[in-house]
Amino acid sequence: MTRLLPGILAMALTVVASNVLVQYLLGNWLTWGAFTYPIAFLVTDVMNRIYGASAARRVVFVGFIVGIICSLIGSQIMLVYGPAVPLRIAVASAIAFLTAQLLDVSIFDRLREGQWWKAPLASTIVGSIVDTALFFTIAFSASVTLFGAENDAAISWAWEGVPLLGQGAVLPLWVSLAVADWGVKLAIALIALVPFRIIVRKFSHKIA
Repeated sequence: MTRLLPGILAMALTVVASNVLVQYLLGNWLTWGAFTYPIAFLVTDVMNRIYGASAARRVVFVGFIVGIICSLIGSQIMLVYGPAVPLRIAVASAIAFLTAQLLDVSIFDRLREGQWWKAPLASTIVGSIVDTALFFTIAFSASVTLFGAENDAAISWAWEGVPLLGQGAVLPLWVSLAVADWGVKLAIALIALVPFRIIVRKFSHKIA
C-alpha cells in the first residue's frame, strides 16, 4: 500500500480541491473546480500504467470515499437557499465519479498494449463523457424526480431556459453548464498527455 501513497494523496487532494473550488464561479458557465476535477483521470491513468488496474481501482475507491466525506460536510453547511451540497448533487457526484473512474480503468487496461497515448486519451475521453452526462443529468435534470420537492427546489435555478452557451438554442441552464464542463475536460485530457508521459517515464524507471 505504501507504493500507492503518492497516487492516493494526489487523488484525495484533487477531490478535496474540486469540492472547494466548485463553489467559485468563473464566467457564466464554469467553476474553478472544472479545471481541477479532470486531474483525477490523470492520477488514475498514471497509477494504472505503473502499477496496474487493481492498484488504480484502489486509488479510485479512496477518491470515492473522500468525495462522500466532502459531501457529508457540505450537507451540514447551511446557506440561504439550503445546504451547500444538496442530496441530489451529492448522489450525482458519487455515482458519476465512481462509474466514470472505474470505466476509465477498464478502458485503459484494454488498450495498455497499444501506443502509449491511446490508453490515457481514450479512457479519459470516454470516462469524462460518462462523468459529465451522469452528474449533470442526476444533479440538475427536471426529469429526475427521485429526490423530493425540497431537493428539487435547491437546484431549480438550473432549469431556467437560456441560449446554449449564450448564443445557441434555448435550453435549460444546466445543459450549457454540462457542455462547458465537458469542453474543459476534453482540453485537459489532451494537455494531460504531457505530464502523463513524463511521470510514467520517471516512476517506471525507478521501479525497474
